[in-house]
Amino acid sequence: MTRVGIAVALAAALAMSLVGTPAVAAEGARAPDAVRWPFEGVFGKYDRGSLRRGLEVYLNSCSFCHSLRYVAYRNLTEIGLTEHEAKEIAARSSVPDGPNEFGEMFTRQAILSDRFVPPFPNEQAARFANGGALPPDLSLMVKARKRGASYVFSLMTGYEDFPPEDVELAPGMMYNPYFAGGQIAMPPPLFEGLIANAEGAPATVEEMAHDVTQFLAWAAEPKLEARKSMGLRVMIFLVILTGLFIAVKRRVWSSVH
Repeated sequence: MTRVGIAVALAAALAMSLVGTPAVAAEGARAPDAVRWPFEGVFGKYDRGSLRRGLEVYLNSCSFCHSLRYVAYRNLTEIGLTEHEAKEIAARSSVPDGPNEFGEMFTRQAILSDRFVPPFPNEQAARFANGGALPPDLSLMVKARKRGASYVFSLMTGYEDFPPEDVELAPGMMYNPYFAGGQIAMPPPLFEGLIANAEGAPATVEEMAHDVTQFLAWAAEPKLEARKSMGLRVMIFLVILTGLFIAVKRRVWSSVH
């Protein structure tokens, strides 16, 4: 590989470490609204207050249908919860365990080392409870779509009461232009006042959608801040190293020129 090829490959790797990997776009849907997120950009970070409120939205709305199977309760301490608070959230759910000393299976309260307990025991139960539709796991949803955070926000706030004249909704379906095909089985998941906003007033749908989207972005990439920090350190190191190489080269070849 030539020096130019090595440089290009290195630059691509560094850029990927800073901005992440591309995702799949939703076909046949309206493009997500342009939303600015605090975790975007080279210096972006998660808003811890927004993450906590987003967790509350997830627990009070999304968790009744959608799982979060790649997140453990102990991970909640990373967004500002105390260990006691994380334990309290875990204790709301039960998990099967065993066998015990008698060879029997039993049910216990979830603990910090457990991952979020799914709302249904299996796919069949999930489909039965949702009219045949399977609610997707939300752990990686923000990474699964192009402009994923804006997509999730637009989807939750984009429901329309009446579809266009050329769209005939199937029984039990809702119209949402941001969803592929425009028809979605999930009813609007948020309503005003479900939780309080940062000022303590009843949160609007847009505020809750913003907070839960940021929480899901963190769930999909909890190490984002560490990755960006490491990428910046590597870039600084390479700049310094390049300067040293140039200085050494000039010193070595100064007698020749």
